[in-house]
Amino acid sequence: MKIARFGNGQVGVVVGDDLVDVTDAAGVDPAEWPPVGPNRLIADFDQRREAIEAAVATGARIPLAEARLLTPVPWPNKVIAYPVNYHDHGREMQAGYRADVQGFFLKPPSSLSGPEDAVELPALPNREVHHESELAIVIGKGGRDIARENWAEHVFGYACLLDMVVRGREERVFRKAYDTFCPVGPWITTADEVDDPTQLEMRLWVGDELRQHANTRDLVLDIPGMVAMASTVMTLHPGDIIATGTPAGVGPVVDGDVIRIAIDQLGEMSVPVRQGTRGNTEVFANAYTPDIIKQR
Repeated sequence: MKIARFGNGQVGVVVGDDLVDVTDAAGVDPAEWPPVGPNRLIADFDQRREAIEAAVATGARIPLAEARLLTPVPWPNKVIAYPVNYHDHGREMQAGYRADVQGFFLKPPSSLSGPEDAVELPALPNREVHHESELAIVIGKGGRDIARENWAEHVFGYACLLDMVVRGREERVFRKAYDTFCPVGPWITTADEVDDPTQLEMRLWVGDELRQHANTRDLVLDIPGMVAMASTVMTLHPGDIIATGTPAGVGPVVDGDVIRIAIDQLGEMSVPVRQGTRGNTEVFANAYTPDIIKQR
C-alpha cells in the first residue's frame, strides 16, 4: 500500500494514477495540532487496515496530478541519519570513518518538507548547499534493543529522502537543520510491497544531469544494522525515520534547480530549489575552502 499525505493534512492511498481519500478510515484529524495522526495510524495500522482497504474500494478517486502531496510523517519523534554509509562517498570525501563505527546523528523534525515543497537555500553567500540522496526507513513497531534478526518486524515502510547540507566543517547537525532540508516522499510504500529493501536502485538528477546512482546493497552499515544500532541507544517509536546515508556524487544546487530522486518500487519526487532571504548566521561568515579534493 502506498500511503500519502496531501491537501490540508488528509491521508490517501495511491492507486495507479489516482489518490483515494481514506482520512476517516485512518482515524486522522487533519486539523489536529501537533499533527501526530500519521504516527497513530502507523502504530495502529494492523487494526485499521481492513477499514482502509474498504475505503479504497468504495471511495472517490482524485487524480494524483491534482493533489498536493505533503511529507508523509510531519511530526516524528526523531529523524535518525547515518553519515558516510557508502564506501564510494567515504572515498570521495576522504573520510577516515564509516557509519558502522561512527554511529548516527539526529535531524530536527522541523527540517522535514514534502515532495512538492521547495528547498529554501539560506542566505549564505560564502557557502554551497549540497544534495544527498537517501532511502528513508519508517519505523512501525517501536522498541529498544531490537535484535538484528528481528529488524523487519519493526519497519512500516520506505520512502525517498533528501538530506540537504550546508557544506563546511561546522557541527554536522547545525549545517543540516535548516527548515526544508529534509524532503521526504512522495509517499510511504509499506514494507509488504517492497521485494527486497537491501537491493533497491536509487538515482538522483539535478535538472537533466544524473549525479548519484547506487544500490542499497552497497551500504556499509546495512538496514538491519541501522535499526539495531539506533535501538541500542534509544527507544524507537512508530513514525520515526531513519535516513540511510548517501552515495558518491553529492554536489551543489542553486536557485532554479530541480532535484529529482527516484528509488525502485518507491516512486520519485522532483523538488524545486529556491533562494531564500533568511538563515544568515555568523557561524557561516567565513568562506568554506575545502581541504579535500573529491575522489572517484
